[in-house]
Amino acid sequence: MATDNTQPGLHSARPTITVSGRDQSALAEGLQRLEIIETTDGLYHCEATFANWGDQSGRVDFLYFDRQTLEFGKAFLVKLGTDTLFEGRIMALEATFPEGSAPEITVLAEDRFQDLRMTRRTRTFNEVSDADVVRQIAGDHRLQADVQMDGPQHKVLAQVNQSDLAFLRERVRSVDGEIWTEGTKLRALSRAHRRGTALELTHGHELRSFTVTADLATQRTQVSVNGWDVASKSALRQEADEAVVRSELNGDTSGASILKSALGDRKEALAHTVPWNSQEARTVAESHFKRCARRFLVGRGVAETQAKLRVGAVTDLKLLGPLFSGKYYVTHCRHCFDSTKGLRTEFTAERAGLGHP
Repeated sequence: MATDNTQPGLHSARPTITVSGRDQSALAEGLQRLEIIETTDGLYHCEATFANWGDQSGRVDFLYFDRQTLEFGKAFLVKLGTDTLFEGRIMALEATFPEGSAPEITVLAEDRFQDLRMTRRTRTFNEVSDADVVRQIAGDHRLQADVQMDGPQHKVLAQVNQSDLAFLRERVRSVDGEIWTEGTKLRALSRAHRRGTALELTHGHELRSFTVTADLATQRTQVSVNGWDVASKSALRQEADEAVVRSELNGDTSGASILKSALGDRKEALAHTVPWNSQEARTVAESHFKRCARRFLVGRGVAETQAKLRVGAVTDLKLLGPLFSGKYYVTHCRHCFDSTKGLRTEFTAERAGLGHP
């Protein structure tokens, strides 16, 4: 396989910083370190460290201890060119006084899911779908809901001493969904609906480094769920197998298939669920099987930062050989900046199939 061994140069771009709708060029120039973290569970957060010593009204002093620019609750926006990398509100300020260098101040910001994280309740929902629950919780926090998820109708759902965010994550995960916010919009989409535009990354060019593992330890050849249908007074049993991820394989070989041929059947029965009807039992079985199957290949890489490289993106990775080249789904993203390595993105991505030798 021919490879290009040319090392890509450091990314020279600096993010821009906006606080309460006003561009803060002085903050951007004084940026020392930046970390923005995204996951499929939502609640994106940002840590940005700035120099905090310099000219202040004609004298040398602390720059940001007056709480005029950096203040709790203010809107905090990080952009790369015209593209938004992070949008949230300031939740914490951290001062650092290192030995032998100037003082620094760190902003810790979270997106609008912090409202849900800080609200804990005990309540029940009757005759609802999981999509209905998402819409109600969004309304509780004055967020506009964009929901595209399939799932069963529940007789009753109980939120017992849980934060709204924890309960929301639990319900969305049960129907193979993911959640995140965009400004004041709460988005809850199934994996199939969320898939974004394919982004091509080539090793030795946009993709600086990549490590990937194909692991049978988390794989199953079948998942079954048992329960009791209260309405018909009959036992429930639903099963899920490789068929539920076949559309995601793109011609590759699934972990379940390799597991069966290498070691034999490995079946799992879920005992911690209590489905009330066949649809609920089937949804639980399929969602669990998909989560396991998609983690057959898990890769961790470093790439040039670009706005499309976000959680939910489909990355088409090139020059990784016949087994590991192909499309991966990004599940974790960490946009970083410092004076040593410049701007880059560390990411985790997964896929359900191994390529052919």
